[in-house]
Amino acid sequence: MQTLESLKERIGTVELLQSVVRTMKTLAAVSIRQHEKTLESLSDYIRTIESGLSIVLREGFHETLEKAQLREGNLGALVIGSDQGLCGRFNEQVVAYALENLNVIEPVASRRFMVCVGTRANMHLGEAGEIVEECLSAPVSVTGIIPAVQKILYTIEEWQTRFHLNRFVLFYNHFLFGKSYRPEILQLMPLDQGWLRDLAARPWQGRTIPAFTMDRGRLFTLMIRQTLFISLYRVFAESLASENAARLASMQAAERNIGERLEELNFHFRDLRQSTITEELLDIMSGFETLTAKRL
Repeated sequence: MQTLESLKERIGTVELLQSVVRTMKTLAAVSIRQHEKTLESLSDYIRTIESGLSIVLREGFHETLEKAQLREGNLGALVIGSDQGLCGRFNEQVVAYALENLNVIEPVASRRFMVCVGTRANMHLGEAGEIVEECLSAPVSVTGIIPAVQKILYTIEEWQTRFHLNRFVLFYNHFLFGKSYRPEILQLMPLDQGWLRDLAARPWQGRTIPAFTMDRGRLFTLMIRQTLFISLYRVFAESLASENAARLASMQAAERNIGERLEELNFHFRDLRQSTITEELLDIMSGFETLTAKRL
């Protein structure tokens, strides 16, 4: 049977948990804003890269693309999840979306090779029977994005020779706004021909068209590598924002449940205290009546 002391102790524990949840909710909200600012700051850099590609492709478009064509080969896939928990179905959703699309893009399992970012996403892939060649740690802040991107670029370059890849796609949770996100796919290889064609036809805004002295193919390769770098950086930033959005939603739901539980415990505590007081008053009255009856 519960006592006032045990109920008071449980109330204290729940209140402590409530304060932890509120702190995590605040941290998640702050992190979302930080990643939103990171995404906003990438726009100027992306425009600069696209302007450079527009100049490189303006003349010799078909020649440049012919050199960049990839021969037939296998599929590489990257799934970006998280190492940390308390983020709802963040990892389950991106893994389910990846498996659904992989079976369409490359139905033959032996022709696809997968790298996973995040141990929790890797766990779900393993439960689904998917073979993961390599599992990398997920960044937990903006400072960890660049090392993660560099590792992925190195892996792609190595796997092109090792596994004869001509296609590479990645799956991640795309951040929308607030607490909203959705799984998406991004094709890194082969290059989007329509996008490159649009860049080649894009009119130059300035009065003078810039010139370059480096070999066109070499310059194109370097700028494409920068494009891949910024694409991966943006994807990791969006995944981090989505992870914190999922965590914020989970913490808000937990806060509501804790509030309801705390209200219930306080009600029981007040009810039990009132019952205890009533019993003590009844005992006093009974004792008084007994003493009065003896005197008579």
